[in-house]
Amino acid sequence: MSFLTLTDLSKSFGDLPAVRNLNLSVEQGEFVSLLGPSGCGKTTTLQMIAGFVEATSGQIALDGRDITHLRPNRRGLGVVFQSYALFPHMSVAQNVRFGLEMRGIKRESGDQRVREALSLVRLDAFAHRFPRELSGGQRQRVALARAIVIAPPVLLLDEPMSNLDAKLREEMQFELRAIQRRIGTTTIMVTHDQSEALSISDRVVVMEAGRITQIDTPYRAYERPENRFVSQFIGKANLLEGKVLAYEDALGEIRVDLGHDIVTTGRLAQRAAGQRALNIGDAVTICIRPEKLKLCVSGNGRLPATVTSRFFLGSQWLYRVQCSLGDVLVCCQNEGDEPVAEGQAVGVDWANDAIRLVEMERAA
Repeated sequence: MSFLTLTDLSKSFGDLPAVRNLNLSVEQGEFVSLLGPSGCGKTTTLQMIAGFVEATSGQIALDGRDITHLRPNRRGLGVVFQSYALFPHMSVAQNVRFGLEMRGIKRESGDQRVREALSLVRLDAFAHRFPRELSGGQRQRVALARAIVIAPPVLLLDEPMSNLDAKLREEMQFELRAIQRRIGTTTIMVTHDQSEALSISDRVVVMEAGRITQIDTPYRAYERPENRFVSQFIGKANLLEGKVLAYEDALGEIRVDLGHDIVTTGRLAQRAAGQRALNIGDAVTICIRPEKLKLCVSGNGRLPATVTSRFFLGSQWLYRVQCSLGDVLVCCQNEGDEPVAEGQAVGVDWANDAIRLVEMERAA
């Protein structure tokens, strides 16, 4: 039995459904991210787990115990809010101790736990400071210490790093993951940042319009998107339309006619349960990630193209090229060489295993 289980969980605000029949099982010690755009229902789901929002229907079970209708203070979960919600008139140590005091923990025992929590987030020397005297990253770690000091069975993080600048945010991602691994607390994080979710999660739960569209490891969600939404929301993607020429079910291989005398072969993403089989002639949409494409000398590669624009990303160059398939994005590693010029004729190539089928329609 999973440690935390959401069964047919739904929430509507009046006639507006925010979360629809959501089913999710989280194992003890796992780090799971709810990932999706604004309005997809991820924060509402987290708030239902915390008890701040009452579910319209469905069940929430923690370690085999139904907590669906328990008040937040009876669930014993740790929560880190987007705004951190620190008390400005309290010192760092007092902020961290607050949750223990609410649970009637004796001061002697509580002081030791506060010291341990501050040591874990590397804020031992800041115990007597006030929130206004801390940086954004330090305030974030105080909020984390306050959540974990109560030794919660589940830690809930609501966009915990959204207020940090880009560099600090990246640093805190890895620090958060390191802390979570040390304490082993089951953790659920809400984020709309794909790189954040992919870099530190055991699994990502991609949500759209109140529903789960894919649950997978970060690597598989990126490499094997199950539909158009996931392929575009997680990273950049070239979506190309074609027709099935051949399909080998045992090998999971597909051969696709993209038109303009362009044929490509690749392995399929794992199809969802109940998804129909392919037939010759079916219309399909395939995904090729920009970094799976490569530019080559004009006259080489699978098809000719012209560079229409380029963007410098530091470690990479992102090119937009015009070819017989339309506008295509190509991402190349920056190796210090002179970049390809806008307007230059090039060839575009890719390996057979670079394609992923993400969507299909029955042939007319």
